[in-house]
Amino acid sequence: MQLKLTVEYEGTRYQGWQVQPGGPTVQEVLERALATALREPVRVRGAGRTDAGVHACGQVAAIKVTRVPTDLGRLRKSLNALTPEDVAVREITVVDDAFDPRRHARSRVYEYRILNAPAPSPFWRRHAWHLPDPLDAGAMDAAAQQLVGEHDFAAFRAADAEPVHSTVRRVLESRVLAGPVLVHRIEATAFLKHMVRNIVGTLVEVGRGERPPASLGELIAGRDRTRAGATAPAHGLTLVAVRY
Repeated sequence: MQLKLTVEYEGTRYQGWQVQPGGPTVQEVLERALATALREPVRVRGAGRTDAGVHACGQVAAIKVTRVPTDLGRLRKSLNALTPEDVAVREITVVDDAFDPRRHARSRVYEYRILNAPAPSPFWRRHAWHLPDPLDAGAMDAAAQQLVGEHDFAAFRAADAEPVHSTVRRVLESRVLAGPVLVHRIEATAFLKHMVRNIVGTLVEVGRGERPPASLGELIAGRDRTRAGATAPAHGLTLVAVRY
């Protein structure tokens, strides 16, 4: 049998989700806590990798266990006592052996936050990109909506990304919500490496009046990463939900 975990983490001090040399990772923290609580070694499989500094409030993971604990609430409490304060397990449920948190996901939802205010905020410094100059949220929203549908997103792919079978992705929602903290909310069936952060960097150029909203359609057609905006900082990005 398998256990399905819904996990939150504040990603500031982590080198991302996946276990790797060079620093702590969320997967590593969870595996260590689970091994202690379950008294057996486990391998945590996540719905997707998040980069260093990226946060999550709806990451999904699964583990195979030799026996299912009788009290999942008690297990959750134990795990949250064993993990640091910047990682928490919100929910644990039993799923069958066939469940794959990555392959069975229908879509993923991300939100990127921009603090658009003259002065920085100590309260938002780890969760929003501070930009003091006024941004045109309406123009950014008009540009963001052009991403909805199935397109080739090669122009928004990380320059150092490993080769993939296809750079075509289907975006279900893409909006920019106005306010003191601007939010770009995007849902897609899958994402390329740095795709959301590269889109946000381009939307910021639209908000500054440096390119028209219609240019995102042209970028998609051109498939040229060098013509899109800079990569937005990781700390403004949060994985909000994984839908099944």
